[in-house]
Amino acid sequence: MGKVVVDVKDFSFKYRQTKHKALKNVSFQVEEGSFFCIIGANGSGKSTMLKIIAGVLEPTEGEVVVRGNIAPLIELVAGFDLELTARENIYLNGSLLGYTQEFIDRHLDDIIEFAELRDFMDMPLKNYSSGMVARIAFAIATVTEPDVLIVDETLSVGDVFFQEKCERRIQSFIDSGNVTVLFVSHSIDQVERLCKSCVWIEKGKQRMVGPVEEVCKAYRN
Repeated sequence: MGKVVVDVKDFSFKYRQTKHKALKNVSFQVEEGSFFCIIGANGSGKSTMLKIIAGVLEPTEGEVVVRGNIAPLIELVAGFDLELTARENIYLNGSLLGYTQEFIDRHLDDIIEFAELRDFMDMPLKNYSSGMVARIAFAIATVTEPDVLIVDETLSVGDVFFQEKCERRIQSFIDSGNVTVLFVSHSIDQVERLCKSCVWIEKGKQRMVGPVEEVCKAYRN
């Protein structure tokens, strides 16, 4: 479980009557239990790639094969209703991840404790900062071990102490050997610290894939 195989020949969309190729000939494989990063400049197609892997988008040509259940942390407000309280949103977002109400009942305190927002659980989410939303989203998605965890810049939101806490939980998943993590970050230092291998996408095209040291060195140059 947790293996990901990507072979996207093309992903295109129309913008103001003009066809735009967001991805072209991107192909890589992520083994079970590994920490794999996608790097590249803004607008290179990284988030689009993650959405295709998560099943939010479908490639125009090619395929993506994912073995196992996915916990996506792609867009912080996706799967939340800003008019509802944080407590209500835990149940709403959890149901979208496939959690039953009984499961959330059993793990509600764990989610609240990890997010460190117990005093704000009955506040509407529209009054939350982006960092507070990130805390809730991460706590829900990682309350149990998913087969595949997809993280798109979520760790860059919020204070450094919570970022470190999230990194420790992700590292515990990696150490277990049961969770495959796909990660997007603009912090190359963070990528080099966390990942073993990565793919570099630039302007929708794959530039390089391999060990993180080699790819990041080429990216910096």
